[in-house]
Amino acid sequence: MILLFGLLIIYLSDRSQNSQTIKRNYPLVGRFRYFFEEIGVFFRQYFFANDREEMPFNRADRSWVYRAAKQESTLQAFGSTRQQREGDVLFLNSIFPNNDQAENPLLVFGPHTPNPYSTDRVFHISGMSYGAISKPAIKALVGGARKAGIWINTGEGGASQEHLEGGADVVFQIGTAKYGVRHLDGSLDEAKLKSVAENHHVRMFEIKLSQGAKPGKGGILPADKVTSEIAKQRGIPEGEASISPPSHAKITSFESLFEFVHRIRAITQKPVGIKMCVGDIDEFRSMLSSLIGKATLESSFENNDESRQLRFNKVIADYAPDFITLDGGNGGTGAAPMSLIDAAGMHLPQSLPKVANVLKDLNLKDRIKLVCSGKLITPIDVAWALCAGADAVTTARGFMFSLGCIQALHCHKNTCPTGITTQDTRLQNGLVSSNKEKRVAAYAQEMHKELETIARSCGVSSPTLLSRRNAMIYINNQQAQPMSEAYK
Repeated sequence: MILLFGLLIIYLSDRSQNSQTIKRNYPLVGRFRYFFEEIGVFFRQYFFANDREEMPFNRADRSWVYRAAKQESTLQAFGSTRQQREGDVLFLNSIFPNNDQAENPLLVFGPHTPNPYSTDRVFHISGMSYGAISKPAIKALVGGARKAGIWINTGEGGASQEHLEGGADVVFQIGTAKYGVRHLDGSLDEAKLKSVAENHHVRMFEIKLSQGAKPGKGGILPADKVTSEIAKQRGIPEGEASISPPSHAKITSFESLFEFVHRIRAITQKPVGIKMCVGDIDEFRSMLSSLIGKATLESSFENNDESRQLRFNKVIADYAPDFITLDGGNGGTGAAPMSLIDAAGMHLPQSLPKVANVLKDLNLKDRIKLVCSGKLITPIDVAWALCAGADAVTTARGFMFSLGCIQALHCHKNTCPTGITTQDTRLQNGLVSSNKEKRVAAYAQEMHKELETIARSCGVSSPTLLSRRNAMIYINNQQAQPMSEAYK
């Protein structure tokens, strides 16, 4: 009787409301439409999509990450299920694979700074802000980074206590809103920045100009994710949406960008880079050409060739970024308009080779390290990027999978079922940081192990020595072209 009465109430409510046509025309029954729409993603993921066809990450790639994180075998039997498509990579194995057990060469960022950063790892954790992801997720990521000897990027939300005290190498990201190092009016607070730089775990600083999730638009953190702790860390009101401006207020030209890089480096005394998603490669070339022009102009006043060269090198050392983090278009972990996710910014397969070419053409490749991120979660992805010209690779979503992400696509709704991208403490309780940090570390370690396998198969002793001569790129599903030719 109570059930029938309840159904009658729902029937009358549906019939009388005027906001949803389906429910008004089909009381009770119409509710199933919204239910199926909500759970449809899970049915497609587990029952209907093949291993290699799901988007944005297929089951085969996610499964590799899950197995690596759980320290299960990543071996596969009975041949490949991957169908070669345009743009896919084919590594050129050597007749004489390399058996050297040499240590990986050190990658040095900011050798001209008072506190350069060196690492022998090429795979790291990309920017994910505390707020966008939960405190247990941050703790697990920091702990895993410490165990694996890799860096973790703070994301634009600033460095939390977990970042600063977790023992991992940290890259502090300065977003357009300058969270964590800002005055109340949003301008840079140099005292706060210097205080952050004094923490020995903070090894580098990254100025975010744009990101692949939403090129041309600032960060978006919904109001229900802005807790008191997050509000305090970011320096914003609690319970109000955190929406960053699309650009830095005082960076309006190439010259002001390099002046800002110089300013941050002078304050922090540590390597400083920029993060961007490239839309126009000619604009990117113009940006770096303006730096060359500045150095050429300032050195032209010297009296002899030797002095001019010294002055030129000094200007480049003072104003060039120590690294560029290249993000690929087509979305990321953050919430963003579909128009930007689907159709703004160059994807990494297009932008990475072009950016690497520009750096080489301008003789800046040795001075500016190239880091890239954007849907690179398997050893094939990462090794391709190293061949194409990257010095290091970062990923956010790969490490989210290592935490247990099931690609529920609820990242912006505060209802993440795995407790990763939610500030709901009930859902966070399911994520045990002490357990998940082991999986984060295991994923990174297995990644480096398989990268070494690929490198040695190609006849080189380290993933850092992979180059375009070690790979081909498919131009259709049957023909492949040498990477050195395809990426001219």
